[in-house]
Amino acid sequence: MRRHKRTGNGTVTWVDDRLNGQGETGLSKDQNGELESLSFEEALAELEKIVARLESGQAPLQESISMYERGEALKAHCEKQLGAAEKRIEKITLSKDGAPKGTVELDQD
Repeated sequence: MRRHKRTGNGTVTWVDDRLNGQGETGLSKDQNGELESLSFEEALAELEKIVARLESGQAPLQESISMYERGEALKAHCEKQLGAAEKRIEKITLSKDGAPKGTVELDQD
């Protein structure tokens, strides 16, 4: 059974009871409810920590699986936010004399 414990600074650490108290993942947010509230930067930072932990090879198997699943969710969240940001970016169009004349969507020519 997975449970969480709160630390003094308000972060949430996940503990898998199947690991007999071993191998905390160090994840900082609830996997389901708070993922959408993460900023791109927060999600990316957490994803980088997961990748580093997985690459170290020090995590037990079950913890590695949990971290991988969390990483997949974080990756999808980051891609979603990047896609939304890309849609908001506009390309500045210039007149023949080089003066700005307006904007168009990023991928529109």
